[in-house]
Amino acid sequence: MSVSALAYIGLGSNMGMPMQQLQAAYIALNKLPGTRFGEISNIYQSAAVGPGNQPDYLNAVASLHTELAPEKLLLALQNIEIAQGRTRDLRWGARTLDLDILLYGDLQIRTPDLVIPHAEMYRRSFVLFPLFDLNPALVFPDGKNLRSHLESIDKSSISMSCSAEAFINTCS
Repeated sequence: MSVSALAYIGLGSNMGMPMQQLQAAYIALNKLPGTRFGEISNIYQSAAVGPGNQPDYLNAVASLHTELAPEKLLLALQNIEIAQGRTRDLRWGARTLDLDILLYGDLQIRTPDLVIPHAEMYRRSFVLFPLFDLNPALVFPDGKNLRSHLESIDKSSISMSCSAEAFINTCS
């Protein structure tokens, strides 16, 4: 019997009808083999981080209980991205869908293909606010708690776009 790990997945989109992209990703995440969907955060709108003049992003975080190893989970997430039209032309460029493993249990992984905890998440309000929705008492593998990271970030470019409940109801 495989051991189930709690993973937090970041969802983001700023192209191709972003709310529908997130809804399709939510449905796909619910179908991952060896995985039980936990919760999804509220949906947040934030300014794009990256090159050029990009549309704002919609972001959320989902919790999953998964038996998939981190590398297999990454591959499954990349397959969902590709199915929804994701291309990897420009680093931090606009995209139909971005799915990132933010945390996977207490694991710390650094390979050329996978970094857990996600390298940029501690500085991104569009990750920390949704994580707070799901687990306000979260302690990261570095021993710092989520609240301390939230205190140190700029909150001016983020706003809630849709409650988790309203989001789920539109997906049903």
